[in-house]
Amino acid sequence: MHPGTSQEPQPTHGALTPARLRQAQELMLRSSLSIIEIAGVCNLTRSHFSRAFKVNTGLSPQAWRLLARMEKAKRLLITEAAITHVSLECGFCDQAHFTRAFSRLVGQPPKAWRQAQGHP
Repeated sequence: MHPGTSQEPQPTHGALTPARLRQAQELMLRSSLSIIEIAGVCNLTRSHFSRAFKVNTGLSPQAWRLLARMEKAKRLLITEAAITHVSLECGFCDQAHFTRAFSRLVGQPPKAWRQAQGHP
């Protein structure tokens, strides 16, 4: 391979490489690792990882993870899955925590949102 002909696009200065970003996002979605642990997997300190992640996505890792969990919750809420199951499947420790986070970000509780989508 010649210089400047790598297959991966070069990251923006201060950003994660595309491969590291994908790895971090997969870990945030599919594991219970903390942001500090994910930063360690990427061989970065938590603060460096958080800054680089924000350069890539415009969001902190915590905010990105929460929004991704809410999108997953919306997909599950349009099924017949119990709200308790949805909350646990999306990584929340209990339904009350899930309901508070969902209400804050979506603007209404999960049950009301589900009913508004036409699912009783």
